[in-house]
Amino acid sequence: MKLFFLHLFQENTLYLNTLATYLQAFKKLKRGNTPYGLAPHKPILLLSVLQGFQNKLITQNQISITPELVFLFKANWTALVNTPFVCNFALPFFHLHKEKPKYWHLVPKSGFEVMLSAMESISSFTALNGAVQYATLDEDLFELMKETTSNGILQQFLIDTYFPSTKSNFSNSSGEQKKLFDDLEGKILHEPATAYRAEIKKLIAEQNEEEIFIRGSLFKREIPKIYNNTCCISGMKIDAVINVSMIDACHIVPFAESYDDTITNGIALCPNLHRAFDRGLISIDDDYRVVISNKFKEETSNYGIGIFAGKQINLPANPKFYPSLENFGRHRGRF
Repeated sequence: MKLFFLHLFQENTLYLNTLATYLQAFKKLKRGNTPYGLAPHKPILLLSVLQGFQNKLITQNQISITPELVFLFKANWTALVNTPFVCNFALPFFHLHKEKPKYWHLVPKSGFEVMLSAMESISSFTALNGAVQYATLDEDLFELMKETTSNGILQQFLIDTYFPSTKSNFSNSSGEQKKLFDDLEGKILHEPATAYRAEIKKLIAEQNEEEIFIRGSLFKREIPKIYNNTCCISGMKIDAVINVSMIDACHIVPFAESYDDTITNGIALCPNLHRAFDRGLISIDDDYRVVISNKFKEETSNYGIGIFAGKQINLPANPKFYPSLENFGRHRGRF
């Protein structure tokens, strides 16, 4: 019995010491000193990551650049930062790996290992997302962030330390956060394309890469769901027990040309047909039937493209989400 209580005491002491170590590390975050004061980016990101664990948006020791995490960062920024700093997700995500003791580790995407190790800074969200696969935490910090009590202590410490004058604006309600996220998702589903384009052009003018990323990511998620995760031409559907999809969200008119991530500018295709559609080897006519280009030849095959000539595509269950015939017309016109 004595051994049991001794072990329990030792475990509790180790837990408290570990928690104290990271509270101290969070207290001494390196933050750029500017005319506006010390930069708030790192505490906002750490707070957002903690919320990601709390809401089960993050469950593994891999902090990926997801639309949910970027959204939390932007929402917390709006609530807590009242100085003229620019909301920039890339800066803290990159620079946290320079903190000492080192507890935030960047994992590069394949081919970016040397470049990432040589970079002194990344301030562009596009550059960060192109070079970094995810970040990992030291195992003991990962365990603290997963555990409910220590997660709450770390969150409250960051808020009290860095945002004492605005902490009353902070909302830790997952329901409220979900509603805000759903509102943005609703724009993908229901907003007229003209209004959506105007918003995107405004975001581009503001260089708001983060929100453009969130919207684009939602488009990639919503289109397959609208089509029941099924290729609308081939009928291909694969249900996997791991997080993998063989169905792509395909813009009918490319985003770079249309600035349109609304549902009616998308169809769900398997990768080979997505590539064929993007290259103009196939298109869709005004009866929603597949049109095959006469500018290429292929050998007869069960896996060829020609077998789909004249086939009517599978459409969403809700006619409101049917792809735009006008957009298909523009696609045919390009090729």
